[in-house]
Amino acid sequence: MGAAAAMAAIALVALAVRYTRNVGTSLSGGPTRTVQFVKNPTPVPEMTFQDIDGRTMSTRDWKGKVVLVNFWATWCPPCREEIPAFVAMQERYRDDLLIVGVSMDEGSLDDVRQFARDHKMNYPIVMQTAELHKSFPGVFALPTTFVIDPELRTVQKHVGLINPEIYELETRVLAGLSEDINVEQVEDTGRVLLSNAAQATELPGLDMSGLRPEQKTVALKRLNEEGCTCGCMLTIAQCRINDASCVISPPLAQKIVDEVRGN
Repeated sequence: MGAAAAMAAIALVALAVRYTRNVGTSLSGGPTRTVQFVKNPTPVPEMTFQDIDGRTMSTRDWKGKVVLVNFWATWCPPCREEIPAFVAMQERYRDDLLIVGVSMDEGSLDDVRQFARDHKMNYPIVMQTAELHKSFPGVFALPTTFVIDPELRTVQKHVGLINPEIYELETRVLAGLSEDINVEQVEDTGRVLLSNAAQATELPGLDMSGLRPEQKTVALKRLNEEGCTCGCMLTIAQCRINDASCVISPPLAQKIVDEVRGN
């Protein structure tokens, strides 16, 4: 791994730690179990790729199953921690669930194969490609997992290490295996799919009070057009939504709002 790749790896681990969270929902505990899915899901593009064992896979083959597209790496501690739960889920729900691991490793393919064998990973592993990156944008930390419904639509995204029971609850709901789980439909404003950031009317940590409706429209337009300079390659709006801890985007965003307010 080169110096640039090493720095990127360190950054991803830092982000993974930043975003790591353990959600307390339990399959067996508590009177109310709730999952959230976006009510404006986006279809998964049709594409074909090969797994690390040379088998061809197409997103068309996913239809009818719940799919978890998990971006991970062999060097990522939170990724390694969640693998046993994914292995157990793939076995338990093999008729209704498909987990697809997208390796972000830049080293030897043989090393990834050996890691998968050592950890008894019973689901297909593919290497990151430009097409996958384009189809599943917004991977800024590892692990990141996209939840796909049986109609091939992205309905949720989880960043960092979460309670694996959340994935199980979501799988059971989407596969029609449970009727006693509360489902909340929420509007996605860019947290799940970057393209939906333009629908946001408020941004984390940004004071837009005092703006007239037409000024707010102008400010939001600029926030969704002008890029953040923190290195994330996102618009300022997308950066605020996906990384509320960024220290670069808040003053950039506030400057835009102040300029619009002054005009």
